[in-house]
Amino acid sequence: MRTITLREGADLDGFRRAVRRLAAARTAPEAVLWSVGAPSLFGDEAPAFENGAPVLLPQAVGRLIETVVCHSDPERYALLHRLVWRVLNGERALLDQHADPLVHRLERLDKAVRRDIHKMHAFLRFRALPDPAGGERYVAWFEPDHHIVEAVAPFFVERFESMVWTILTPKGSLHWDRHRLMTGPPAERPDSLADDRFAEGWLRYYESTFNPARVNPTAMRAEMPRKFWANMPETAAIPAMVRAAPARVQAMLEAEAAIPRRRMPEKAVAAMARQAPDSLADLNRLIQRSEPLVPGATQAVPGEGPEGAAIAIVGEQPGDQEDREGRPFVGPAGQLLTAALEEAGIDRGGLYLTNAVKHFKFVQRGKRRIHQSPTAGEVKHYRWWLMTELGFVRPRLVVALGATAALALSGRPVSVLRERGPMAFDGWDGFVTVHPSYLLRLPGEEERRRAQAEFVADLRRAAALA
Repeated sequence: MRTITLREGADLDGFRRAVRRLAAARTAPEAVLWSVGAPSLFGDEAPAFENGAPVLLPQAVGRLIETVVCHSDPERYALLHRLVWRVLNGERALLDQHADPLVHRLERLDKAVRRDIHKMHAFLRFRALPDPAGGERYVAWFEPDHHIVEAVAPFFVERFESMVWTILTPKGSLHWDRHRLMTGPPAERPDSLADDRFAEGWLRYYESTFNPARVNPTAMRAEMPRKFWANMPETAAIPAMVRAAPARVQAMLEAEAAIPRRRMPEKAVAAMARQAPDSLADLNRLIQRSEPLVPGATQAVPGEGPEGAAIAIVGEQPGDQEDREGRPFVGPAGQLLTAALEEAGIDRGGLYLTNAVKHFKFVQRGKRRIHQSPTAGEVKHYRWWLMTELGFVRPRLVVALGATAALALSGRPVSVLRERGPMAFDGWDGFVTVHPSYLLRLPGEEERRRAQAEFVADLRRAAALA
């Protein structure tokens, strides 16, 4: 039988080191006796403990261990060791077996700790005390059921980063001086934590938000157990507010209903109209200042070409090269489009070129940024920009290259190969054809030449329609 002694409280690091050594020695749970109390681990064997090989466990098991070590149950370490032993010996999905007695018990411990953490977040109240060094410091007393003091520390540091505060509990203490967090030993409730102006301000706020029509004392006691009341200034006002609730509700029912004052929206509508861009240049500046819907893009890529162009060509979204240069259709697909336009006898400089989505969406693979198609929701997000853009350009014909552009222009999914050709868009005469990137993806040279000839024929037909 091997005895392992961990420090008081939640000794997560000690438990991890112990598990590494026990796993390396193939020591079964039945041969280990866990105890709590001494600050050291295995006496003189502690340094060797540090060198144990890491134990690879499912993430869910690791998260459960981090929570359950905070429980006050003296058997928690033995239960967790048994869990680790079974997982390492073929039961990798053990936590999915909720009816297993070990899993059921550990889940109950996990739930109890999480509830205790929630209560400390919700019911801890600071009192302001004079600071000998000048200014104010804040002190709070709380009585958790489990060893959660270190677990809740990040929450209070983030929430009250600009304050100097101390949290005292029978399980340990925390002190934050605006720069450094320090942990301390268990404490006793100080006598100096009387209600102050800080607590009085909180009490006034609580009274102002109290809704007499929704009073439910049973639910209040369930959500706010009485053990926390002594440290919460608002609880002093609860009995009187509960007693007065029926009368306040009756007064509300008897009060004459007030007719809402009618507001005329003309000024608001006019203000909204003034916020819309006045020109294509204004719209492009708005697009360039916008943040990408999917993070990662270097910059927004607005359209390019003259207002009044007879044909507007709409693609899917910028690619890697377009994202770097800030111009549409300059990458491999854009070069193929330029060659097809020349073969069709169309001057690219006389066209307006843009994309349905204005930012490059990609997934990083090594040093390469691999294109990802935008979702229907992302297309819808950018649609207002596209339709406003076309409103300034006023083309006679809008050519949609690919399914994404057709979706943005028509408002519905479009099968490009089946519906290829003229199509009525939302307020525009349109034409649907393939995207040049489709041609680049075709496997055979013969198939690619045939598809490119069809693409050139589509462009000639679109030019004739325009």
